[in-house]
Amino acid sequence: MVDDEPELAETLLADFRTATGGAPTRPAPVTWTGPAQALPARLPVTALATGTVAAAATAAAELVAVRTGGVPPAVTVDRAAVATAFTSERHLRVNGESPGSSFAPLSGFWRTRDGWVRTHANYPHHRRRLLAALGIAQDTDDEAAATLLRATLAGRNADEVAAAVTAADGLAVAARTPAGWAAHAQGAAVAELPLLALRRLGDAAPRPLPAPPGDPLRPAAGLRVLDLTRVIAGPVGTRTLALLGADVLRVDSPRLPELPAQQLDTGFGKRSTLLDLAAPADRATFDALLAGADVLVTGYRPGALARFGLTPGDLAERYPGLVVATLSAWSSTGPWARRRGFDSLVQVATGIAAAEAGPDGERPGALPAQALDHGTGYLLAAAVLRAVAARHLDGGSWHAELSLAQTAGWLLDHGGAGRPGVAADTTPGAVPDPAPWLAEVDTPAARLRYALSPVRFAGSPATWTHPAHPLGADPAAWA
Repeated sequence: MVDDEPELAETLLADFRTATGGAPTRPAPVTWTGPAQALPARLPVTALATGTVAAAATAAAELVAVRTGGVPPAVTVDRAAVATAFTSERHLRVNGESPGSSFAPLSGFWRTRDGWVRTHANYPHHRRRLLAALGIAQDTDDEAAATLLRATLAGRNADEVAAAVTAADGLAVAARTPAGWAAHAQGAAVAELPLLALRRLGDAAPRPLPAPPGDPLRPAAGLRVLDLTRVIAGPVGTRTLALLGADVLRVDSPRLPELPAQQLDTGFGKRSTLLDLAAPADRATFDALLAGADVLVTGYRPGALARFGLTPGDLAERYPGLVVATLSAWSSTGPWARRRGFDSLVQVATGIAAAEAGPDGERPGALPAQALDHGTGYLLAAAVLRAVAARHLDGGSWHAELSLAQTAGWLLDHGGAGRPGVAADTTPGAVPDPAPWLAEVDTPAARLRYALSPVRFAGSPATWTHPAHPLGADPAAWA
């Protein structure tokens, strides 16, 4: 049993404050409740989860103080609520039915001649690239493809397989130990980075915000957020900003597919529209949205939006006062900076999966939640709120930069290399009852059960103003 999770959560909150320049006002007081290890694991996952939620909640409370000139409301972080929220995709029910696993049949671990490879094929285009890289016909069904994958990969080296799939623009990584990641060029590059970065990009006049409306208290009320993120981490961050009162408009390309259950889970409180930035008319619409935005959040690979002139520097020059938050898998530095990545792959490449291996130590394991995604999402929301507070007081354009690999680095740095010999607490009752932290809502299409937000402070909203809108259902305009 890991017994220092509460102290490590305080450490993460302190690391967040250091990375963002400290609290802009008197720090919000925090009360921690619930079981010390709500997400049982060898690594300190509960500390990561509760610390990142505390960062978001205190940043929200401190923005209240900035906007009102008063004191920040008190924050409560309940570990059971956090554990439920960090597994929100598992608790989602549509008309009483589970949407099923979020992982496709060809997403998983495969034994190689010298170790293990983890693949990601949740989206059709990722599946196509994986099969093409390994010489498997595209019309092969999943069961037959899995059989062929097992046979093919068993005779090849893990790094060789990962390189071949990556070269085909697919997604695969070789499993490494924490020491192996530290010795890798990308691991060494990420090790030089803080938990996250928040930088002032240029001068702009302060944008004072009026006191937010109360009952409930929504500290992000009046903010317009353009959300160019997908999957979990970015959408969790913008879902949190929506809870806190921001007008969040998610913008997707009409050419990229989305998983319906994922959209339902992470779309609460947002509106959704479709724009093709390569089409002149849509680009003009997007530029008009940017001109009225306070915040732009992107979750694409570093450099992927540069051809559209959407780098943080370009944006700060054209839209003074804009807050830009960029999220990536591997960070913006190192040889893997421009690679795609997902939580499951980052866990495997960085050595987290090795630290969480089963009792025999043979097959790689996994964290009890997609904690890199969820944790980075709450840090993203916290960094945006801190930037908005700084802009209110001192002006400027701001850039928040986060990555799953940096969050993984914090977890490994504070986990004693997986705490050898420390078994995860899997005794009955170790995982808290999620029922108090679940709610239901009727939508035009279905009745949804969902996880409530764990971001709580005195007077905070208990839930979102509305459930997820269907993908692309809203006009490309501010409310």
